[in-house]
Amino acid sequence: MRTCRAAAAGKLTVVLATLVLLAACGSSGPSPRAWATSVCSALTPWRAEISKLTSSTNQQMTAQTTPAQAKENLVRLFGGAEQASETARRKVEQAGVPNVEHGAEVSAGFRTSLASMRDAYGRAGATIDGLGTGEATVFYDGVRAAVETLQQEYDASALDTTQLNSEELKRAFDEVPECR
Repeated sequence: MRTCRAAAAGKLTVVLATLVLLAACGSSGPSPRAWATSVCSALTPWRAEISKLTSSTNQQMTAQTTPAQAKENLVRLFGGAEQASETARRKVEQAGVPNVEHGAEVSAGFRTSLASMRDAYGRAGATIDGLGTGEATVFYDGVRAAVETLQQEYDASALDTTQLNSEELKRAFDEVPECR
């Protein structure tokens, strides 16, 4: 009799363990507040880097440096923005999918937007890296064209938040301190 009870208890333990594992695997993603906190924590250093890039780029365009110095600085700045965008994209990916209706689409939208921005910075850096520095006017005209293209690509990659119809996420982004 004890053997039957022990066997039954063992089977029950296996069934319960399996149910717990299945529940964990099928569990929904982070709450809207937790997801918004993670996303904003990922985007705050990214925004700071982009702001620094914008300021530094403007300084490089007006500074009294040689084209070779400006080229080196701009390539480094755009490389930093490219890396910062990838880091932010990776952190948003690590945040998971928010537990809201259409959470997968919302998460994918953020990641896609950051990947597009990353790629735009990479292309701008590569374009500037390919410019000759022998003639200053030609070099700076090329830089201006690269920056204009970057701006267009950047604008095109912006996340369309009008499609984010989750009131829970909107509220979370408004309420969590990391998003202010």
